[in-house]
Amino acid sequence: MQFILIAYDKAGGLPLRMATRPAHLAFCENEVGTKLLFAGPILAEDGSSKGSMFVIEAVDMAEAKTVFAADPYAIAGLFEHTSVSGFKTVFRDGVLQQ
Repeated sequence: MQFILIAYDKAGGLPLRMATRPAHLAFCENEVGTKLLFAGPILAEDGSSKGSMFVIEAVDMAEAKTVFAADPYAIAGLFEHTSVSGFKTVFRDGVLQQ
């Protein structure tokens, strides 16, 4: 099953985001690995990061929350607000998924 995490940074969180970014990227590549379907920053109007979005494959909500809680950004306390929900890909690369 797919799960989406939407997480918004605390006000003034950019320095913490940048300091934690190398560990976050290593986590995504090495720890989450093939469970990670896609991810990226949520951008403010000026193009700066204001949060993060991830879609992963997980067995259930408990596993998804465990994965997201282990992210160095979460551990560092970067996020003001997060939500985790089930997710279903309907279109990928402009193609309807069955």
